[in-house]
Order: sequence, then C-alpha cells, then structure tokens
Amino acid sequence: MHILIATDAQWVLDEVQAALGSPSTTIQVVTNGRLVAPAVAERTPDIAILDLQVGSMGGMAITMDLRLDYSSGALPHIPVLMLLDRTADVHMARRSGADGWIIKPLDALRLRKAVTAIAGGGCYAEGIPVPPEEVAEEVVTEITAEATDESPVETLA
Repeated sequence: MHILIATDAQWVLDEVQAALGSPSTTIQVVTNGRLVAPAVAERTPDIAILDLQVGSMGGMAITMDLRLDYSSGALPHIPVLMLLDRTADVHMARRSGADGWIIKPLDALRLRKAVTAIAGGGCYAEGIPVPPEEVAEEVVTEITAEATDESPVETLA
C-alpha cells in the first residue's frame, strides 16, 4: 500500500508511521499542501491522509483541490482520510469531499480501521452530531428500562 501523508507536524507523522508502517507499506510525506496534487500526479497513492492544518493550504483545501482535479480528469480519484482537530471541524470535512475523518488525538487502532475502510472503498466518520430528538429518545428508553427493571435488590446486613 502506498500512503501519502500531508502534514507539517512531526508528532502527526510519527503517529501515522507507527500505526501504519509495515514492510509492504510505503509512506510519502508532503509538508506543503500546495505540493500534494503534483505528488499525486507523480505517484498515485492508495490513500491520502491529510492533516486539517498544513501550512498555507490545509486538509480541506487540499481535498477540494484533489476533487476538482478528479472531476476535470487531471487526476484519478484519491481516497482521503482527514485528521481533524475537533468535532466542530466535521462539517468542513464533509463539505470538502473527504471519504473519512478522525478527530485528534490519534491512536493506532482507529487509524488502521479508518484506512482499511477508506482504502477498501468505504468511509469512516467520527464526531457526527446526533440530532437532539434521537438523544432524547435514547434517554427516555434508558430511563424506562431502568424504571421497569424487576431484578431483585440484595441487601447486606
């Protein structure tokens, strides 16, 4: 598998390499967002992992650039995993056309699950807000279940 990582944060690069590095994986690092499209044109990755903040061109702009290049026929479709700073950034990841996203802090298990899903043609999403009516329904269901619980209570003397 060939992975392109766009980040200028060494700790992000270290986390991704530790989680995804293997003898069968090559990792290409791009520290300037403006150089992602030329890097993709040179060697098409199986997946691009884009940090939300990369110097002068962050993950959202890079993803939109890749999607525009794909729609014009200039580049092939590249599956994109975006690394978000907070839940509020989910809206930007969705609007940019990313195939998936993870909210920092990162961990190896979530990174591997996301890359496997996205590189396999699926998606991976974290931090999607639940509509208030679903939360209220879930709380009512839990309270009702607790109120009707007829399990015996054991008292110790």
